Amino acid sequence: MERVAALGLDVGQKRIGVAGCDGTGLIATGLTTIRRKSYPQTIEELRQIVVDRQIEILVIGLPYSMDGTLGKQALHIQKFAATISNALALPYEFIDERLTSFEAEESMKAARISLQENKELIDRKAAAIILQQWLDQRRATRA
Repeated sequence: MERVAALGLDVGQKRIGVAGCDGTGLIATGLTTIRRKSYPQTIEELRQIVVDRQIEILVIGLPYSMDGTLGKQALHIQKFAATISNALALPYEFIDERLTSFEAEESMKAARISLQENKELIDRKAAAIILQQWLDQRRATRA
């Protein structure tokens, strides 16, 4: 079985949720949340994770509108993706992230975890959902 080294990103204006997967590509798990202070700081934090985990591809959530169009935020994310891809010398793929934050919040509500006090956890969980969708799609197309 080939090794899968992907990093899932839920990119927001203030924070970036980061998720990784096991080497088999079966399970995505939230790793951390990066607070966006400056571009160099964001790149350096991502670079450290990429090196530590020997990442080969970035999987980035793209926020489509409910009608399937790309809005202003999606355009910002596309530009950011191209920039970090270049800075980290890694390819990237987008995954439709519609409702991933909602799904993350619902799982937290079910576990009785405060949404107000755990915004960074929402970001990590959303990143894990994004990466899990990519892993599942990848596995399905290879089967």
